[in-house]
Amino acid sequence: MAKKMEIKKDLLDQLERNGVYGKHYLDLINDYMALWEVKNKLIKDIKKRGVSIYWCNGGGQEGYKKNDSIAELNKTNAQMLKILNELGLKAGKEMAVDSDEEM
Repeated sequence: MAKKMEIKKDLLDQLERNGVYGKHYLDLINDYMALWEVKNKLIKDIKKRGVSIYWCNGGGQEGYKKNDSIAELNKTNAQMLKILNELGLKAGKEMAVDSDEEM
């Protein structure tokens, strides 16, 4: 949880340094942090289940399919980058490194 707070603080500090104020911007930071949590859960799922997952529908059909978390991770990362761009912020070093912290 400490890493999440460090990232949020860094983003808020960048806003302040850039002279950007307002509840709208704080709300976008909160959206970014919610997506950050989703991103880490998706990464955890991919690490746990892999890129292909087994499926069985109970009617005798079974096989492997792609893990939907991969596509969702790409969409989540894209949205996070859009938020940073809207805010005029850059990802810091601590944001670029993934960790295995529990959510």
